Amino acid sequence: MPYLIDGHNLIPKLGLRLDSPDDEMELVAILQEFSRLSRQREVEVYFDGAPVGSAGMRNLGVVKAHFVRLGQSADSAIRARLNKMNKSAKNWTVVSSDREVQSSARVVYAEFISSEDFVKLLRKARNSAPKAGGDDKKLSSREVQEWEEIFKGKNT
Repeated sequence: MPYLIDGHNLIPKLGLRLDSPDDEMELVAILQEFSRLSRQREVEVYFDGAPVGSAGMRNLGVVKAHFVRLGQSADSAIRARLNKMNKSAKNWTVVSSDREVQSSARVVYAEFISSEDFVKLLRKARNSAPKAGGDDKKLSSREVQEWEEIFKGKNT
């Protein structure tokens, strides 16, 4: 199920700092990793407070980042996106702990989860990912010898 995410609502729940100049891109990187690990194909994240010239939508891999201009809120942009989706909104999950955003999701029958619960999903995806070289079983010397014999037999 695709996600619409209230970015500035989620950032502090991940232990990131809203006053960091790179907080949005740190979140996007986390969402890209989540998308890769969970094979999620559609993630849209909304950030408000974009200065003039920086507002707009950017495709960042499978993550679409919407930078909402100063004077408007991510909440209203999410609400507008949900309304534009019409009946297909029910196929999306909205991520926010903001009651107003959750209410907007409820009105169009979209699923919603709190930012805290989404953080649990992110951690679960990361923890269930195969570790590089972590679970490889070592071969015994006898098994190595058997494989060597098989390869030698095929080469001669």
